[in-house]
Parts: sequence; structure tokens; C-alpha cells
Amino acid sequence: MPSTNSRTYDGVTPRRVAFLGLGVMGLPMAGHLALAGHQVTVYNRSPAKSQAWGAEFKGASAPTPREAAAGCDIVFCCVGNDDDLRAVVLGRDGALAGMKPGAIFVDHTTASADVARELCAAAQALGVAFVDAPVSGGQAGAQNGLLTVMCGGDPAAFETIRPVAMAYSRAVTLLGASGAGQLAKMVNQICIAGLVQGLSEAIAFGQRAGLDMHQVLDVIGKGAAQSWQMDNRGKTMVDDRFDFGFAVDWMRKDLGLVMEEARRNGARLPVTALVDQFYADIQQMDGGRWDTSSLIRRLR
Repeated sequence: MPSTNSRTYDGVTPRRVAFLGLGVMGLPMAGHLALAGHQVTVYNRSPAKSQAWGAEFKGASAPTPREAAAGCDIVFCCVGNDDDLRAVVLGRDGALAGMKPGAIFVDHTTASADVARELCAAAQALGVAFVDAPVSGGQAGAQNGLLTVMCGGDPAAFETIRPVAMAYSRAVTLLGASGAGQLAKMVNQICIAGLVQGLSEAIAFGQRAGLDMHQVLDVIGKGAAQSWQMDNRGKTMVDDRFDFGFAVDWMRKDLGLVMEEARRNGARLPVTALVDQFYADIQQMDGGRWDTSSLIRRLR
């Protein structure tokens, strides 16, 4: 959870905002918005979680996305997948039905570029702007307010939401038109898949060779092999600890989006496709909720 000593944001105009989806990412992100001085109304499929958030952060909760979004300047969202996203955006009780013209919908869900473009068109037809804005940094980044946000959409809408989103971010960047944020997140996941597999093989090799891998990681982490994955997951992989972090089930969902997009654009992803199947092996080992670094379990 965000600390009550969260950073202050001088010069940022307080906004009336909504946050839809209070999962492991959305709950602390909404908390940072409230602590930064914004007037926040939340919605979650399980009302008890919305009510508990409202009690902790002195914010409001609403029974539907439409009611949460009513009168807001910006509506943020972080749900599970394309279908979850459509469910909270479209329809009689969806957010778009309650949003005022000129408002902005910001989607932090990792979803397809197609659904981003679809919902952007639906929003524009109602005079509402849409920014696809998937994030990187995981649960720890959300809790600590240090997410990286990759955005696609209208530049003017982006400039409006950027200082507000900085409440839970260290970087918020516009990368192109609608869908560009989702495509950038796919690039991010391709990189992570290859890095984690390489790190898994390296640690398993070192252990078979009889090396003290804690010591080895300290040494090579100061050289060209250094990466975020090595710094943050290397030693827990050595210790066979995976009960935290970004779940394998979520990574497989993301890599499914990657492979679908690659089939459309003709990109060749042989390593990514192989690692995706390795993650399927982890799921077969009942490791769907383990951290993605659990790839090393296949090699032991």
C-alpha cells in the first residue's frame, strides 16, 4: 500500500478522477492519486474492496463504472484483459456512458492494440479522449509510486493526464497514436521473457558447476551482464523463492497478445515463442501464480 508519507506534487492541479479496478496494481495506484490531493472515486467488481479503499483513503466508491466516472475529468482503469476492459468501458453501466464531453479515459490494462483502437474510436464518438497507458514495474512499482507508463493517444490529452499519472510513476511517456502504448508494452514483455530465460540458464549452469551463485551474481552484476532481472530476481532464483512478483499466468496472457500481434505484423519471435511454451510448462507444475523468475524450476 502507498505510504501516508507519499510524495507531494507542487503545481499539479487537483482533479476529480475515477479509478476502475482495485487489483494488486490498481489499489495502490488509486491510493497515490488520493494522497496527491485528487478527488478520487473508485469502482471494483467486489464492492467490499471499493468500500475498504474508500475508508482508508477518505475517497468515494461507486456501484458501477458509469457512476464512478460521472463528472470526472479523468477516468483511470486497470483490469485484467480485453473482455474485462470492454465490460467496464462499454454498455449502459460502462464508464463512457457516464463521462462528460472533454473528459479523458486512461487505460492501464495490458491489453491488445486492437482493443485500444476500438475503445478510442468509441470514446471519440462521444467527445471523450482515450489514452492507452500500460505500465511496467509490477506490484512493487505500483506500491512505491515508481511505475513506467507507456502511452498511445492524442498529445493534448496526454499532456493533461501526465502530471496526474506522475502520482504513481517515475516516467510517463507518449510513444505514438492510439495503440502505441500497448505495442510498447509488448516490446517490454519480449525483452523480459528472453532475459529471465537467459538468467535461469546461467544460474542453473553455475549451480551445477558448484559455484557460489550469490557471490557470482554480485560480481557479474557489476559488469555487462547486469540487468533489472538480475538485480531484483537473481538471488531469489538461487534461493528457489517465487511466492511474490508478476505471476506466470499474467505473463502468459501478455505473451499471448505478443504472439497474436506478431502474426499480424509478420515479426519473427522464435525465442519468445519458445519461452512462452516454457511458461506453459511452469503452469503444468502448478506454478501459475509463481513469479516469472520461476522459469529456472524447469532446469532443476
